[in-house]
Amino acid sequence: MAAQSFLSESAAGWSIFTFILLVILAFCWVYIRKFQSRQESEVVSTITAICALAIALITSALLPVDIFLVSFMKYPNGTYKEWAANNETRGQIEDTVLYGYYTLYSIILFCVFLWIPFVYFYYEERDDDNVNKCSQVKNALKYTVGFAIVCVVLLLIGAFVPLEAPPGQSSTQWEKVQYLFEELGSSHGLPALSFSISSLTLIGMLAVITYTAYGMSVLPLNLIKGTRSVAYERLENTEDIDDVEHQIEKLKSKCNDGRPLSSRDRHNLQELEGKLQVLRRRGRHLEIAERNCCNKVGSALRPVKILLGIFFILVALLFTVALFISNLDKALHSAGISSGFIIFGTNLTNPLNELLLALQPVFPLDYILITVITMYFVVTSMAGIRNMGIWFFWIRLYKIRPKRTRPQALLFLCMILLLIVLHSSYMIYSLAPQYVMYGSQKYLVQMPSAGPTSGNATFGTTRICDADAPEDQCTVTRSYLFLHKFWFFSTIYYFGNWAFIGAFLIGLVVSCCRGKKSVIEGEVEADDSDLSDDEYVH
Repeated sequence: MAAQSFLSESAAGWSIFTFILLVILAFCWVYIRKFQSRQESEVVSTITAICALAIALITSALLPVDIFLVSFMKYPNGTYKEWAANNETRGQIEDTVLYGYYTLYSIILFCVFLWIPFVYFYYEERDDDNVNKCSQVKNALKYTVGFAIVCVVLLLIGAFVPLEAPPGQSSTQWEKVQYLFEELGSSHGLPALSFSISSLTLIGMLAVITYTAYGMSVLPLNLIKGTRSVAYERLENTEDIDDVEHQIEKLKSKCNDGRPLSSRDRHNLQELEGKLQVLRRRGRHLEIAERNCCNKVGSALRPVKILLGIFFILVALLFTVALFISNLDKALHSAGISSGFIIFGTNLTNPLNELLLALQPVFPLDYILITVITMYFVVTSMAGIRNMGIWFFWIRLYKIRPKRTRPQALLFLCMILLLIVLHSSYMIYSLAPQYVMYGSQKYLVQMPSAGPTSGNATFGTTRICDADAPEDQCTVTRSYLFLHKFWFFSTIYYFGNWAFIGAFLIGLVVSCCRGKKSVIEGEVEADDSDLSDDEYVH
């Protein structure tokens, strides 16, 4: 009976994960096809982008499953279910989740250091018509070797980084050498993988501060503000065309008597002709947008968009407040930098953590909420990348635009999302530390009965699992253990959370100061060719 119950509970958790997996694959295909350039599309880069994006979303979906499985080991009264009463059975479930994490993280390492770089450089070499397929593969492999070397170096560093305190100064040289070999031999390579992933997570932290923080502010405000009127934009564009044509005619009239134009006038004429070309293309796009059924449906759903925008901005503010309280809690009650600002439990009231704990009695509201939180980070990150484009410091590398995004840009987009997903687990832990650590688990505590006639009698009461709970009464999620394997990474993540809060507030001010965006935002740029309009007309 216990075995059947165990199978049914495990099947429930993994069946949900399987359903989410199918939804993720469908979403990735639609998303990549929406932004992919029709003129420059290629099968290899398309498949790579879809698979990489799917891996990022699947990895983010594993955290709710992790919390779900540890929570379902117990009844609401704090006792273990029959199938989870055995320590060996619980260990098997925990190992299954842990292997799931390491499998997905290994695939992410493969994607970031080998697969995506190879496809990127392979496509870059394709631009040269004189290069054959063999040369393309050779050149792509040559550049990819550099990424592989970095990966190997990180794995080696992680393999030798000691997780426990080293021997004291009084130890002999042989004892110190023996200690290093024991550390390496007992790790089975897992700390090496963990160190490599944590190193990538640092880059993901920078991407979260840059893109996710901005996306959390720009996405809801764009929904609330809406877009400008198409009719008004067409009228304004027509006036701009007339004005530019008048200026061009005025410049050309200077050479009616046969005199050549000065270099300054020729430069101005060239700029005006380029501007006129962009305005005419803009007019064609606005005409198409005015006839587009999707824009008409979007106008009809304007009240829904406003409500959704208000909901998103409230969620963003809730996240910011929860993150601020969590960081403040660590600053006040942790042992400081040397411990990675790690605290076991919550000392200040965290609104998001309390909300998740309050939803526990109504299954499965707490799991739905943690899943929504996870996907919210991914969606806002995608919105941030979509609005900002891909930058390298102050240099803009690529733009992300519907039906106009180059294959290299899609590969960069997916790589950034992979890195963001790695850091999102720590962000969610910071938002709701107690819930991410224990889920909805409770444990039984024996309390002495009150009253003069009770004697030594006791009664049982349930408490929510926290750091004070006995070790055999509460199971810690694998995600928490993975996040805190190296204390120095936790320290950097702590300061990264403060930078995220500052970036969000700055992005919120910038988004509030901006006006409504155009209905054809990002579709027409000065560096586009006229041929690219065919992707919209046909």
